[in-house]
Amino acid sequence: MADKKKRRRAATTDSDSESDPLQFKSKLKPDSTILQTLKALKSSAATSSAAAKPVALSDLNLPTACREVSDLPLTSVQSSIESVVLSLAHSILSGNGFSFSVPSRAAANQLYVPELDRIVLKDKSSARPFANVSSVRKATITTRILQLIHQLCLKNIHVTKRDLFTLMSSFFKINLNQMPYWMMSLAFSAAQGRVSMSSQRKGVVVGRLIFSDNGDMIDCTKMGIGGKAIPPNIDRVGDMQSDALFILLVEKDAAYMRLAEDRFYNRFPCIIVTAKGQPDVATRLFLRK
Repeated sequence: MADKKKRRRAATTDSDSESDPLQFKSKLKPDSTILQTLKALKSSAATSSAAAKPVALSDLNLPTACREVSDLPLTSVQSSIESVVLSLAHSILSGNGFSFSVPSRAAANQLYVPELDRIVLKDKSSARPFANVSSVRKATITTRILQLIHQLCLKNIHVTKRDLFTLMSSFFKINLNQMPYWMMSLAFSAAQGRVSMSSQRKGVVVGRLIFSDNGDMIDCTKMGIGGKAIPPNIDRVGDMQSDALFILLVEKDAAYMRLAEDRFYNRFPCIIVTAKGQPDVATRLFLRK
């Protein structure tokens, strides 16, 4: 009986020691060793990225032609809108009415590209005639959006999707999900930021990064616990300076607040970014810079 009790006590002691969370701390390497490993990884990643060439759709020799969105200047978007309106005017004067040609989002017009791990649209388009009862409302909304975007390009200003929806809702009773933002972007093969539309800012950054936001220098180490909100207009962000060894992308805002409050970027030089869930377009473009 005494031997059995000793065995039980020994087993209980072993299980308690295994479940002790402080044991993980003893297995951690010193900060100096971790920093050396991070520096080695950074140098190897820089070498591989310099040797690797960015892959585009035009480099893949796909069996079918696909639409590719590029970063066009505002003048190109403005010229594209004016060309579309001019062709519509010629069509109306010739007595044929007018119709918009918009990219088709049907399943048959979608193609998965494994090299990019992305689903792209083929070059098939669908007509949206004004003289058709089923599409007259969509054609009218499209015309109004073209007018608003052209005015924004002339003034060189940006608005959020919510602002554009507010302007549109005064003319049409529509939902926010019915606004054809994607169509405007794909129709001119331009990124959403280049058609003067931006999403509501979600992303936040803190850490070893200095950049200019429309001429104002921002030091992300002096932004407090809350950090700096990522600007929705990424084209106005530049002059990035950093000595960070890596970028830490955090999904949850609670984990981000914990790391920012502990000044984790001072212990290990890094840039901490969170999009508070599903990342928006501005956060993804900011990471690519």
